[in-house]
Amino acid sequence: MSTHKPTNGGVDLHQGGKGRATALGIIASMAGLMFGLDTGVISGALPFIAEDFNASNATQGWIVSTMMGGAVVGSFIAGKISLKFGRTGAMLWASILFIVGSLLCALAPNVEVMYVGRVFLGLAVGIAAFSAPLYISEITVESSRGAMISFYQLMVTLGIFLAFVFDGLLSAGGHWRWMLGIMVVPAVIFLLAVYILPQSPRWLMIKGQRDKARNVLYMLRSDDELADAELKEIQTRLEKSHEPGFALFRHNKNFRRSVALGLMLQIMQQLTGINALLYYAPKVFQAAHFGTHAAIWATTLVGLTNMAATGVAIICADRWGRRPLLITSCVIAGLSLLGVAIIMGSGADSVFIESILCGLILVFVAGFAIGAGPLVWTLCSEVQPTSGRDFGIGCSTLMNWAANMAISAIFPVVMSVIGASWTFVVFAACNGLFVLFTLWFVPETKGVTLESIEANLFAGKALRKLGD
Repeated sequence: MSTHKPTNGGVDLHQGGKGRATALGIIASMAGLMFGLDTGVISGALPFIAEDFNASNATQGWIVSTMMGGAVVGSFIAGKISLKFGRTGAMLWASILFIVGSLLCALAPNVEVMYVGRVFLGLAVGIAAFSAPLYISEITVESSRGAMISFYQLMVTLGIFLAFVFDGLLSAGGHWRWMLGIMVVPAVIFLLAVYILPQSPRWLMIKGQRDKARNVLYMLRSDDELADAELKEIQTRLEKSHEPGFALFRHNKNFRRSVALGLMLQIMQQLTGINALLYYAPKVFQAAHFGTHAAIWATTLVGLTNMAATGVAIICADRWGRRPLLITSCVIAGLSLLGVAIIMGSGADSVFIESILCGLILVFVAGFAIGAGPLVWTLCSEVQPTSGRDFGIGCSTLMNWAANMAISAIFPVVMSVIGASWTFVVFAACNGLFVLFTLWFVPETKGVTLESIEANLFAGKALRKLGD
């Protein structure tokens, strides 16, 4: 018998078995580490690749953005892969693609092979960015769900930081092939780690494997009552949602609303300007009169700040809530970008001014990392109903990478046409729009079960009321 304080039909669904679910969630979040490594490494390698291959600005944009193109395709097929093979099966495919893509990039004899390798990495990132947060959201209890999905984002930032460190260490000799090739090691470790993960109980229930789902829930919750109560709640929601995926999207306007919310959250995240800065950070610092080597090490500091601030999000996501963190995040990011724009527009290049500029960029990164970075992925995993979760999260992940690809491809060109200063003014304004979007549409889902959010959605409640 459970000794927990009853809060839901005599059973406390907020307690029990957190340790195992947390450990498995941490293992799954290694997908974020791979995501971050492959996102961050290109910024340091790109100047040397451009020199060796005599690549123009447009070609450099394509080297960066072909990974986003692959991620768009990966996001599109991730839902089908996840539905057929399970969330762990999708992560297994992603790990194999990470290995193949890293080897192709490291050994590329020309730009064309580099493009192919970057597409493979994009496929891996698209599948991993879909499956890992989804898996984590489905195995953790609601009281720690925000923190655990934020931990996935922490692993993304750790990967970016480590990539920047490798870039800094290897930049003196211009060893860009080692920068790209070293990614194979963590990819192999991730491949081996995925094998110990059990399938998601919600996926098992979708597949009609009730006994297996109950066994996994018992292992995760360590209590018969907890496992049976959660199993019953999942079954109830599945019975009320008869159509899966696209069929549900076509016939149910409430599901279309949750999909639209996920799409807009991902678009707004990309319009904050974070990935444009991460991909081209050395170029931004060089535009502010940093030397090449100094720009790469300044970029490493950006990665460290990103990682540290994401740690704050882990602590606060299930305490402060999603909405307050998102609003605070975008206000900090927007104001700091305005400061960056003013300084870059002034043309001043003293050491003091460079230090202020670097500080403002770090404040922007910290602002993004405490909210807009992790919480967009958290919310996109929370607001989709069980029967449409693969389709809904697949759509939002695809939109993230489509917007990412578009921005990363045009960013160098835009900077050269309107200047760095006005480019950052535009990004600052987008952060302001994100604040308004959050106030009008984003729900507070802190401490709310996925099944309760789903019930509110299908009851027709306003999007920002889904967590009530």
